[in-house]
Amino acid sequence: MDTSSSPPPVGPRVDPTLLTVTRAGGRTVSLTFDDGPTARYTPQLLAVLARDRVVATFCEIGQQAQAQPALVRRVTAAGHRLCDHTITHDPTIGSHTSSVMDQQLRASRDVLVAASGGAPVDYFRAPDGNWTPALLRRSAQAGMQPLGWTIDTRDWTRSGTAAIVNSVEAHIRPGAVVLFHDGGGPRDQTVAAVTQLIPWLRSQGYTFVFPS
Repeated sequence: MDTSSSPPPVGPRVDPTLLTVTRAGGRTVSLTFDDGPTARYTPQLLAVLARDRVVATFCEIGQQAQAQPALVRRVTAAGHRLCDHTITHDPTIGSHTSSVMDQQLRASRDVLVAASGGAPVDYFRAPDGNWTPALLRRSAQAGMQPLGWTIDTRDWTRSGTAAIVNSVEAHIRPGAVVLFHDGGGPRDQTVAAVTQLIPWLRSQGYTFVFPS
């Protein structure tokens, strides 16, 4: 039985509209990384971001965060933001009952808060971008902004560093939210692409911001 009338997880109410561009306005861009943290690639990306003084949003899977709590703390200590990406990266979460969605969102958010030492979890991103109206509503009622993207680099296909770079250069526009991955498989191409893209984006007049 659907329990859509059950109370959602406790949290401030936010706009349930899917955020696919930054709210900062102007020539801004937001970098986001999914499916981490991972022991090999998250530190490499953190080093690149720190060197170039860039902020980013890390959409982390609860099970990954449980396995790598020190990396979650490193992410937030470096000034980046956290995004809930469910406990197990279940792409069908939006088709479950409201009570199951609430449990999933609450569990993964609580893991991230605990692992980070109390950092807020500002966003929720549906696995594979499989949004439903109910999932948008429940994540917003949980106090997490539903977060989409403007540019999917498809780095998970391992199409090559040049292809990842080209996907951003060809589709960049003011306010773009760019989807990369620091987990889910080998991400050496992503690290190389981000290393190249940051100075290029700056040369085009872009500044790096959080989605909202």
